[in-house]
Amino acid sequence: MKLFTKSQYEQLIKNGSWNNADRDYIPVVKLFMTNSSYTCLLTELDPEFPDHAFGLCDFGMGFPELGAVSIQELKDTQGFLRFLERDTSFEGKYPLSVYARAASVAGRIVEDDATLQRFVKP
Repeated sequence: MKLFTKSQYEQLIKNGSWNNADRDYIPVVKLFMTNSSYTCLLTELDPEFPDHAFGLCDFGMGFPELGAVSIQELKDTQGFLRFLERDTSFEGKYPLSVYARAASVAGRIVEDDATLQRFVKP
C-alpha cells in the first residue's frame, strides 16, 4: 500500500508551502507501525524535500510531540512483522493543535470526538 493517495500527497505539499498563512492544518493522513505503538498524524510535506514531514508523532512512550519526521527513516525501521501503514479510515476533523493538546493530557494521540471537543478553543 502506498503511504499517501495522490490527493493526500498534493494536500500535504500544499500545506507545506510557505505561502500559506494558516499553519494549523487539519491532519491529512495517519500513519502507524504495525506491531508497535508508533502513530503519526501528518499535516505537511516540505515541497523541496518531500521526505520531510511535519505532524504529531507518538512513539508510545507517553509523550507525543509535534515535529518533523523523515518518511524514509520511518520506512527504514520496518522489519519482521513491522510495517509502516496508512490508516485508510482516518479522517482528520480538527486542527493539529487540538490533537496536540489532547495528546499532551492523555499521553497518547486521541481520536474520539468527545475528548477532542474539550480541547477546541472557542
